[in-house]
Amino acid sequence: MRPMILHSLFYFLALLSASVVATSSQADTLTVEMAYVSWTPDPGPIMSNVIPEPSDAGLQGAQLAVVDNNSTGRFLKHDYQLLIASESELPATLDAARGLHAQGVRLFVTNLPSQALAELAKEFGTDSLLINAGSYDDALRTDQCLANVLHTLPSRAMLTDALAQFLKVRKLTRWLLISGPTADDIAYAAALKRSAKRFGHKVVAEKVWSFDTDLRRTAQAEVPLFTQTVEYDVVVVADERGDFGEYIPYNTWYPRPVAGTQGLTPLGWHKVVETYGAAQLQKRFEQQAGRWMNSLDFAAWLGIRTFGAAVTTLNSADAAAITALSLSDKLPLDGFKGRKLSYRTWNGQLRQPIPLVQPRALVSNSPQEGFLHPQTDLDTLGFDQPESQCRLL
Repeated sequence: MRPMILHSLFYFLALLSASVVATSSQADTLTVEMAYVSWTPDPGPIMSNVIPEPSDAGLQGAQLAVVDNNSTGRFLKHDYQLLIASESELPATLDAARGLHAQGVRLFVTNLPSQALAELAKEFGTDSLLINAGSYDDALRTDQCLANVLHTLPSRAMLTDALAQFLKVRKLTRWLLISGPTADDIAYAAALKRSAKRFGHKVVAEKVWSFDTDLRRTAQAEVPLFTQTVEYDVVVVADERGDFGEYIPYNTWYPRPVAGTQGLTPLGWHKVVETYGAAQLQKRFEQQAGRWMNSLDFAAWLGIRTFGAAVTTLNSADAAAITALSLSDKLPLDGFKGRKLSYRTWNGQLRQPIPLVQPRALVSNSPQEGFLHPQTDLDTLGFDQPESQCRLL
């Protein structure tokens, strides 16, 4: 009997020891809950053969970033979890985000219109951090100044400044500006005009495309007449939805290049970005999503990676601490763009180079050589500190 009693005692102690180790291991694991909040308005009928954005644009980037975070996190006992708030209607999406916040989630990456983002940010307060990966709105970086919001998606001003620098280098300084009638088109056109003034270009003529014509059949007849005006070096287009802009190249009255939302386009990310390790990121994304990575995917990826880089540095998921670290120069964030990325202290915008692409090739990257700044040439893109009312720090 004695050997059996001893054996049973050793077995019990072994189980107890294993249970204590497992409990200790679970207690030592830092669980980082992050939410991806997404809603995109219906663009309405579009009068052209536009290839629509993927329905999961942004989400796939966030999901890949969670995998990347956990690749490092498992060695540090950090467990990253992604929760999704995305419904067919905006009020339901915002309510889902509020529900996650009520459950204790404090880290959010959003793909929302600017007004909805501002609404959530004000409700959640400074014990939460929201990263804007879906709105290009310049007002978020100049006037609204949300203390708990960072921006990984470039602003419109950053995109148009990147384009204006390149056109200045190429001496394409006389612009014919064509814009659509939507609010987004008007905002992009305003950003183009600001960039033209900033970098010494001249808008020699400005026209609004307000027709409901199907250009698939009539572009060759209508666009040359529409673009007949004083001579210009380049046609710049503001057509974010894609109603008419794809039919402007090769149909202009003067044989001139086209740039802006169509033609030569400034973007946050594109398939043709391959240097500095980007090809490896592109490959992993395509294996996961079955498609190319776009600007919304990349911005969401950067948002989740920001959380991962901060938690790795701090060994904490405290939103206020992550915000403070992100607005310092100590956040180790790599974006495969060949430059150190950092958030601007005045408005929370992520500094980053902007690729200028045509559909199948990278043409250039801005900032262009020779455009100088007292701190960093990356601040020649978008609203510099004196141009913004925001002062997050």
